[in-house]
Amino acid sequence: MSRRSSKNSRRFGESGGIGALFGFNSLSRSSPYFPIALILLGAVFLFVYLYSSSAQFGGNRQALNRVQGDFSCTVEVQEAIPILKKAYGDSMHKVLHIGPNTCYVVSRLLKEEETEAWGVEPYDIEDADGNCKALVRRGIVRVADIKFPLPYRPKSFSLVIVSDAVDYLSPKYLNKTIPDLARVSADGLVIFTGLPGQHRAKVAEVTKFGRAAKLRSSSWWVRFFLQTSLEENEAAIKKFQQAATKSSYQPNCQIFHLKSFS
Repeated sequence: MSRRSSKNSRRFGESGGIGALFGFNSLSRSSPYFPIALILLGAVFLFVYLYSSSAQFGGNRQALNRVQGDFSCTVEVQEAIPILKKAYGDSMHKVLHIGPNTCYVVSRLLKEEETEAWGVEPYDIEDADGNCKALVRRGIVRVADIKFPLPYRPKSFSLVIVSDAVDYLSPKYLNKTIPDLARVSADGLVIFTGLPGQHRAKVAEVTKFGRAAKLRSSSWWVRFFLQTSLEENEAAIKKFQQAATKSSYQPNCQIFHLKSFS
């Protein structure tokens, strides 16, 4: 009985078995290129896996950097959303984001539970993707020049977040724009701005925004807030720092937490 079984197994092996079913034996015997083909096939699968796993956020980052230059605080906002939720809690339920490529931030916020989000794009959206244009058609995102008062009533939003946009404004317009942002917020204003020396002006950037980004120091901003009667939100700052430490989050932009006008 054991001899017959052994014999049958030899016949199965000689006939090719599973290897023959998929053609491996015949390929390995007849073609010296079979190992090379396997290596190339594995490389293709690896490339597809890596590309698909990073395409969504990587694509957003490339699109933002293509418009903003070398660095974008709008990308930083997306990474900081979990920290902001821990710092502001229920104040994150109705959020307005203002800045270049706001569609990315709004789309990210809308995925959060119990969060409504709107956006203001300060510049044109001619090169925007289909998702962004759909948000504009639905009235969730609007294009508006932030050098002029926003078309919202006071305290229309629980929290207002602005990124990159104020870096392109001169002090003449900052004196009007930032107080107006505080006006439409009920629980706070969060400003993401670049660090000095972090960004270099490009021709495309100047063409789109009208001027190169002016990246100011934290001391400049503190003086500006005092001059415009804006008060830093110490409670929010403390909660944000605690949440950032627990999550090992290290911001690459300056982040200022301001109180809304009472």
